[in-house]
Amino acid sequence: MNEIGYFEIQAIDIERTINFYHTIFGWEFIQESLVPIEYYRIKTGNINGGLLKRPMNTPPSGYGTNAFVCSILVENFDEASKKILQIGGTVALPKFAVAGRCWQGYFVDLEQNIFGIFEIDLSAK
Repeated sequence: MNEIGYFEIQAIDIERTINFYHTIFGWEFIQESLVPIEYYRIKTGNINGGLLKRPMNTPPSGYGTNAFVCSILVENFDEASKKILQIGGTVALPKFAVAGRCWQGYFVDLEQNIFGIFEIDLSAK
C-alpha cells in the first residue's frame, strides 16, 4: 500500500504528448470510449495512468508545480536524459545524487509538465 496507484498527464496537444512519452519510455496509449472526454489509458508495464485534454490554459512558466509529479524509474539516467532533450524536453532540475539510493532529476515535457526520472544506484554520492 501507499504506492502511487495511478497518474494522469494533462496536455493541450495530445498527439505530441503521446509521441513524447512513447518515444522515450515505450508507453502504450489506448483511447477510451467510455468517458465523455478525450481520454487515453496509459500502460507503462507497472503503474498505469491516463492522458486527458488540459481543461484550462497551461500555467505560466515559473509558477511551480500545480499537479502531482511522478518520477519514472529508468535503467540508465544519462541515456533517458539524452532522449528527453533530443525530443524537445528541457531540464527542470539537473541530475543529483540521493546519497546511497539513486540518481534523480526533473524535466519539463512539451506540454510544460514536470516529471522526474531516477536510476537506482546504491553508490550514488
